[in-house]
Amino acid sequence: MMKRHMLSIVAVLTVLSLMFTACSGETPTEEPVLEEPVSEEVEVTISIWHQWSGDYLTTIEQAFADYEAEHPGVTIDLSKPEDTANALSVAIPAGEGPDIIGWANDQIGAQALAGNIVALDGYGIDMAFLNSTYEPAAVRGVVWRDQIWALPESQEGIAIVYNRDMVSDEYLPTDPLDFDDLLAKAEAFYNDTGNYLVCNQGLGNADAYHVAPIYFGHGVPEYVDDEGNVYLDTPEALAAGEWMVKFSAYAPEETDHDICKAMITDGNAGAWWTGPWAIADLEAAGIDYGIIPMGKPFVGIKTLMLSRNAVSRGNEEVALDIMKYFASAEVQTRLAVANKTIPAPTGAVQDSEVQALPTLSGFGSSLNLGVPMANTPYANAQWEPVGEATTAIWNGAQEPEEALIAAQEAIESSIEEMQ
Repeated sequence: MMKRHMLSIVAVLTVLSLMFTACSGETPTEEPVLEEPVSEEVEVTISIWHQWSGDYLTTIEQAFADYEAEHPGVTIDLSKPEDTANALSVAIPAGEGPDIIGWANDQIGAQALAGNIVALDGYGIDMAFLNSTYEPAAVRGVVWRDQIWALPESQEGIAIVYNRDMVSDEYLPTDPLDFDDLLAKAEAFYNDTGNYLVCNQGLGNADAYHVAPIYFGHGVPEYVDDEGNVYLDTPEALAAGEWMVKFSAYAPEETDHDICKAMITDGNAGAWWTGPWAIADLEAAGIDYGIIPMGKPFVGIKTLMLSRNAVSRGNEEVALDIMKYFASAEVQTRLAVANKTIPAPTGAVQDSEVQALPTLSGFGSSLNLGVPMANTPYANAQWEPVGEATTAIWNGAQEPEEALIAAQEAIESSIEEMQ
């Protein structure tokens, strides 16, 4: 039997008052606040669909197990669909979807328009809470159209993670926006050692995310903005494309996550242009690593969203409590220490254990330069065209200008279909 927390008399009166106000056409002056769960406990299962995997998932599973131990009536079911967007589009209308969706903030607009998630403003979550609990970029990433759609749990972006035993300071750029210097040092490292200085899985593989620091570092403000403006047919994007052509002489021809991982662990590349998720693999390989910022990366925010199904089931109170628990400073501190992630709660960022992590200072410097992920639905139009254009530039199939114009047109066409 699914759990149904009973509301107190005060909460019932609040709901009735809001219903009366809505019927009268007036705008409520105060947002409803859910009461604390009453002591009577019955059984409830909260379903979470997520994107976590590998060793990263192990510590997350433990965090949810700890919650279950403290709340004996609650069972948390974790599932990772192969195609979350399509799965949600079928499951939510049928009432078979999750109560909580763990996903990146760039999905907020699309999921809100589809009616798959509900705004949290009506459940005691306001801007005062967000601003006092989370880092500024994380706060901006969960607000769309002046409403709050998720709770942020961690932030991430990429930087150059290098093997200290292979790469000395003379090969490291000191200015994260000086791409000419990075090119010169990649050439020198290749000539001196016969190895590549850095492997980026977006150079040699269709991956718009991992090449973002290059485009944005050359002055592209973002691929597409909230108004649907696209910025690939620009001098800044062309400069980035022309730089890639030069850099390709001193970097692997084909890449992906596994190739870059193998190259740095096998000693064929001195550095990996990657994110905090790769640190566990490097530590397992015994690599003494350093982290330096380069370019302006995308800053992604991992979030928890409340689904429409949670509300229809009457599970929203428990689901929101789980969301607040997981996105708390206490839990994210533990996960940051274990998984080397960059937490979204300010209290976790300021924790002494987290402050002592080299990943926080290294990736933190990179995130400070970064461009927040857009949470508009238009963002969905950017990934494939940018990835394909970059790959065409990298392998010489198209000249940079030709490839970027094609990407511009493809994104604009997709946006027109959305409007």
